[in-house]
Amino acid sequence: MDMRTLTQTWRGITLENRFHRIAVALLLLTNLLTLLALVRADRTVVLVPPILEGQVNVARDSASREVKESWAVYVAELLGNVGAGSADFIQSALEPLLAPPLRREVIDVIGEQVEAIKRERVSMHFSPNALHHDAQSDTFFVTGLQVSAGPASKPVRQQRTFEVRVAFRHYRPVITHLDVYPGSPRSQSQP
Repeated sequence: MDMRTLTQTWRGITLENRFHRIAVALLLLTNLLTLLALVRADRTVVLVPPILEGQVNVARDSASREVKESWAVYVAELLGNVGAGSADFIQSALEPLLAPPLRREVIDVIGEQVEAIKRERVSMHFSPNALHHDAQSDTFFVTGLQVSAGPASKPVRQQRTFEVRVAFRHYRPVITHLDVYPGSPRSQSQP
């Protein structure tokens, strides 16, 4: 047996062992740093819903313009298409979306209108035909034709605008501003 070969091989094995120990320690450190970064990171959810054309982002307290736009149109269509049978459902569907400072005022107004719709058996249909965005105030203006009809009256057609501001809190949409009025949008900085 050659002692020189045995020594070189033994040194090679111990050197390789030291290298692997250092490599394992570095890998453990990078895994811990990655875990720390993952725990502290604000998650962004990437969605491709069927209603929208491309990817949209929803973070904890923000969302891309396309998501806010779709929520504004949803709220306008929800409020614009009301009948005696759907009035209570619309009120309960809208209430969780409203910001706390806005909730009481809007629910009171909607409650009065729901009672009037039920009493007079009126139905309203809204067809949106324009959407404008005021970037300065981050407000969406959904404009369209609203047709109101009762059982014994002719349909009344008028242009109506829904002014909606949508924010996100804890990944959920929150309506922070809501105004409905006849005619065109009242914003001065429209495109």
